[in-house]
Amino acid sequence: MAADVVGDSATALANELKDGDVMLLENVRFAKGETKNDPELSKKFASMADLFVNDAFGSAHRAHSSTAGVADYLPSAVGYLIQKEISFMGQALEAPKRPFVAILGGAKVSDKIGVINNLLEKVDTLIVGGGMAYTFFAAMGYSVGTSICEPDKIELANEMLKKAEARGVKFLLPVDNRIGKEYKPDTEWKEVDSDNIPDGYMGLDIGPRTQEIFAEAIKGAGTIIWNGPMGVSEWENFAGGTIAVAKAVAESGAISIIGGGDSAAAVQKLGFADKMSHISTGGGASLEFLEGIELPGIACIDTK
Repeated sequence: MAADVVGDSATALANELKDGDVMLLENVRFAKGETKNDPELSKKFASMADLFVNDAFGSAHRAHSSTAGVADYLPSAVGYLIQKEISFMGQALEAPKRPFVAILGGAKVSDKIGVINNLLEKVDTLIVGGGMAYTFFAAMGYSVGTSICEPDKIELANEMLKKAEARGVKFLLPVDNRIGKEYKPDTEWKEVDSDNIPDGYMGLDIGPRTQEIFAEAIKGAGTIIWNGPMGVSEWENFAGGTIAVAKAVAESGAISIIGGGDSAAAVQKLGFADKMSHISTGGGASLEFLEGIELPGIACIDTK
């Protein structure tokens, strides 16, 4: 049976539930105050139940009425999915089987500053690909053409490279790239070294030598965390790097954790899902977990 979010019909249906019955509420985002974690709305959710079980890891990084507030008024527990998520990622961060290799991709350094800083305290090797690599190239004095780059994060990228060196972390960046004239799937492309990206071209994937280097680093890993594709993996001409990394992780024999979002979608699409130890169901939540941030939807729970 379905019901509105809160109100008379939802309350009436909740009161009529028998053992084994399930009541599905309307989308909680329709309730005023949900995203503001309104205590009055949380109380209304709680009035319809005896126990709160949160099994939505993908929303656990949000302090909303239905994810955190309701736990103030009911005994609470996490479900089996969240238990699995925090078990796999928690073990990887706190007591990993070594060597511990982290692979980060995606477009922007700014999206993963906290993750990089936290992982540099824990990993043996950090592999960086995708669009975020070009900010590091700029920090190293390379020309990046029209590649995505965050000039205001260049100094930060330099600090991260120095931190990796100081801590003895192997920091791997692409040595070659597949570049294109335009940001479109059928653009003219070629492969060049990372310090030789010409004006008018943008980096759209890691190159073949980089694929081999990354695969070699992955091969000997004990634990792998991967978050973010190596290029524009939804386009066939620029999916090679992500495919190579996915294949290497799948064949590594390591404890492998895929951190949700685009990398999880790529692994599923490429048919490697059953070779991975764990694929996270939460992109934003997994990033914040890897950053070391306490997730409000889990912090509020009595029994984990």
